[in-house]
Amino acid sequence: MTTPHNRAAPGELAPFILAPGDPLRAKLVAEKFLTGAKLVTDVRSITGYTGSYNGKPVSVMATGMGSPSAGIYLYEWFRFFNVQTVVRIGTCGGFRAGQSPGSLILAMTASTDSAWARQYKLDGTYSPCCDPGLFLKAVSVCGEKSIPFTAGMVFSSDLFSEYNAAGPDGWKPWAAMGAVAQDMETYAVYSTAAAAGRKAFSILTVTDNCVDGRSVPDDKRMECLYPMIETALALV
Repeated sequence: MTTPHNRAAPGELAPFILAPGDPLRAKLVAEKFLTGAKLVTDVRSITGYTGSYNGKPVSVMATGMGSPSAGIYLYEWFRFFNVQTVVRIGTCGGFRAGQSPGSLILAMTASTDSAWARQYKLDGTYSPCCDPGLFLKAVSVCGEKSIPFTAGMVFSSDLFSEYNAAGPDGWKPWAAMGAVAQDMETYAVYSTAAAAGRKAFSILTVTDNCVDGRSVPDDKRMECLYPMIETALALV
């Protein structure tokens, strides 16, 4: 079934999807990490590919930036394409001084400044979490491969921190409450999966450290994502 945002035919999306924000990152995963990958959708230039990894079917499809965009794609994957598991592979700003650019964040849960969860009409504040099985396996993979990571709560914001009109220190209260990093999509990813009764997990690469200002050089921004991608593929 095609949808307003996806022209894949029935069966062309795998039950397991890697979900970067950037279409170029989806292309990178398809070309470098998957076997026999083919383009299955490119509506609005948001590209999706399906191939295999170690003999298992895997799709990789971009979600764009922010909760509304990510949520639209996950909703369609779960409702119309019978996708069972989504692993977000994104980037983030780290909130702890010891987080080196290129290290990973394993998002156990997410907080937000978004109104995303209002649609569920809950009488309270919803705090979505990852699938525990995927989280535990990712911790094991990082240990086996000696990939540095931080596990904890991420803050998914509708605002890109550098453009926040409140000033450059808006992340600090969230860090003081235990947030280990900031992205834009994890909250919507976890909430949408929970509403559909499916599995989701978010693995993020620290590209910039908000504490000490360190960042991944521009010419290394794609290469630094390889440990995250390899960790995510180990969950298939």
